[in-house]
Amino acid sequence: MLMSPEQLAAYYQEACEIELQAFKPGNVSVYADGHDMTVADFRLSAQVSAMPLCNPDYSLGEKIYYAVKATREAVGCNTNLGILLLSAPLLQACQIDNAGLSLRDALHQILVNTTVSDADWVFRAIALASPGGLGDSPQEDVHSQASVTLTEAMQIASSKDRIALQYLTDYKDIFDFGLLSYYNGMNMWASKNWSAVAVYADFLSRFPDSHIERKYGNQFSGNVAENMAMLSKALAGTSSPQSLIPLLHSLDQELKAKKINPGTTADMTVATLLTALLQDNWHQKLSY
Repeated sequence: MLMSPEQLAAYYQEACEIELQAFKPGNVSVYADGHDMTVADFRLSAQVSAMPLCNPDYSLGEKIYYAVKATREAVGCNTNLGILLLSAPLLQACQIDNAGLSLRDALHQILVNTTVSDADWVFRAIALASPGGLGDSPQEDVHSQASVTLTEAMQIASSKDRIALQYLTDYKDIFDFGLLSYYNGMNMWASKNWSAVAVYADFLSRFPDSHIERKYGNQFSGNVAENMAMLSKALAGTSSPQSLIPLLHSLDQELKAKKINPGTTADMTVATLLTALLQDNWHQKLSY
């Protein structure tokens, strides 16, 4: 039995809320707003984008476009483009005939079958969201009509954007790295919120953040990675992650003072959370 749009929308909104409850240095959370955005902006964005993103009558590209449109109309800024680009294929994988497939296999079917029409809708979505520095390319510019499939367009962008790279690797970073961090955290603390902090810190310690590097190049990448490796080590060594809140405040203030926002990593964290929620349900579904 396929998951209903209402079920999928609930999982999506839960993933978005867990990420907001996680203290992610440099990013928006219930602990600290930042970058002229608030928790309320992100909550409203998740709420209004959920049903377009899960509408079974929409193609993959339409899901992303109408979710971006709903967000833009509600909050007037780009709060969740990366989240939508990562979430839509995962949710679409739950709406196809996926009998006998794992979530990852079903996701592969979505990614290898994207169309030029999907790319066209996503180009329109990116142009509408107006994210800084994203979508301008001499090969495929989002302000022009697409001439390649969505996955092919992501291939063009993949050297500069880690979200685009996921479309080429069947979300390797999430399935082979992010989920391990998440489940390790759950085993240690039985807390989705703190497990999300571990995912965020582990990603940033390992992979440069595309949003930061589009804005600043690699001048901050080494320092961010070192600080997040320190945080990852501290998290791995404690049974009480709440004791690290002063450290998290210090790292958060340091990043925001320099206007550094690891936005791509926050988006990857949401996608990891959504993948975990969907996969846990997937296993229950397949066990009947």
